[in-house]
Amino acid sequence: MLEYRPMVAVDIEGSGGRGDVALLRIREALLTMFQEALKESGIDWQECRFHDLGDGIRIIAPASAPKARLIHPLFHELVIRLHAHNRTAAPATRIRVRVALHAGDVWLGPSGAVAGGPLEVLARLLDARPARESLAGAPDTIPASLLVSRHFYDEVVRHGYPGIDPGAFRRVEVAVKEYAADAWLHLPVSGAAPLPTGGSSSATANPTGAVEPRQERPTDRSKMVNRASGHGVVYATQNGDQHINVTGHTSGRG
Repeated sequence: MLEYRPMVAVDIEGSGGRGDVALLRIREALLTMFQEALKESGIDWQECRFHDLGDGIRIIAPASAPKARLIHPLFHELVIRLHAHNRTAAPATRIRVRVALHAGDVWLGPSGAVAGGPLEVLARLLDARPARESLAGAPDTIPASLLVSRHFYDEVVRHGYPGIDPGAFRRVEVAVKEYAADAWLHLPVSGAAPLPTGGSSSATANPTGAVEPRQERPTDRSKMVNRASGHGVVYATQNGDQHINVTGHTSGRG
């Protein structure tokens, strides 16, 4: 059966060389965080098609899931949980991830099988150099990068649905194997103090390899998302403005 589906893939940064015990703990923790973020986003885990990528995961969301929810609340909720995990985790089990988003027509087979060109696009986005370099060059208090396809940007991000700031995304060029296209990159603002060990940097690497201070990169601005008292969410931009939503999640059409 051919069906249009939103999809998300996650890859763990620096998963190699940590040993099997640490990797198993990381994978288990990431899967739990992702399932919790899906629940907060109103997306039924049982309706998703899950695929283990070894050092990451791929989720094919239900056709009924609004694409906007894969950014907010899903990505934002995942970042919150990664922050909380990393504050208390040993260095070997801290988690930083690259997240890629796309959507398209895929073939759905029996026993959870999925096939189609959109999966190839998703894999290329997950492996894209701009996402790798941006996360590697970011402070260790930034636990994730997000890269969305042109299709996903055009249908979701540019409209500025609730919880999504188009200005927090910057266009990058992706060229992986036979795939070449524009995509849009987002890094969440670091809202926590540097971790006790591990290098904390105030700069990010650009695609040419040069290093630029973050405060000189206005296109890297983004929202910080934290839990507020009760059941609300606080959004803060880099200049300190805060907008508080205490009514719960707002769905965005996409």
